Amino acid sequence: MTDDLEEIRRKRLAQIQQQQAAQQQMGSGDMQAAMQQEQMQAEMEAKKQALMRQILTPEARERLTNLRMSRKELVEQLENQLIMLAQSGRLQTMIDDEKLKQLLVQMQPKKRETTIKRM
Repeated sequence: MTDDLEEIRRKRLAQIQQQQAAQQQMGSGDMQAAMQQEQMQAEMEAKKQALMRQILTPEARERLTNLRMSRKELVEQLENQLIMLAQSGRLQTMIDDEKLKQLLVQMQPKKRETTIKRM
């Protein structure tokens, strides 16, 4: 009876060790995949920034950097549009600060003015 109990304990211990080893192997694989994905994102961001340096003047890049702090989604949308225009060959010159301001105004949603009339 004691031998049976010992045998069950040994089998259970071996089973637990195998499960832990499998989890550790999966964990390291997940970690590698996450690091590869992070590296790919960093490379994409570096390429994007290099292209933005070709498209925008320093003043326009500075304006976008400042705007990114408050309106990140708007800046990302504008950058994506500028990259698509540049890749399709529709941008003939660099975009300066004034052109960037005009683009930003065009991208802003139209504001409705609300008036309250008292009777």
